[in-house]
Amino acid sequence: MHVVGVTAALRYRTDIDAAGHALVADEPVVLGGADAGAAPFALVLAGLAACTGATLRMYAERKGWPDIVLRIDLQLELGKEPRTIRRRVDVSGAPDAALERLREIVERTPVTLALKSGFDIATTLQSAQL
Repeated sequence: MHVVGVTAALRYRTDIDAAGHALVADEPVVLGGADAGAAPFALVLAGLAACTGATLRMYAERKGWPDIVLRIDLQLELGKEPRTIRRRVDVSGAPDAALERLREIVERTPVTLALKSGFDIATTLQSAQL
């Protein structure tokens, strides 16, 4: 996976190429940005929502529930420790008896596990002609 971000003319805007997909990130006006795109933590939540939906959908397809619809609602609480993501998943189109298994699977999606365990980040900062 490869992502490249380039700061733009607007104060905090970052134009992002995420494996060939264009995204825009910015800070909200209250933080001095122009609100031209999603805030950085909103992008983190978006990744969790996408992974949650895709993982549960894959499981549903294997079980033969083609009509499953998922609504993933995420809220980030940053102001206090520990930082907490509140995730609510509403499921339609799956048998009620499957909900317990879906509860187990949602806690083991790849992005869920990565966020819970954290990452090591190796940074190189250097002078460049851009």
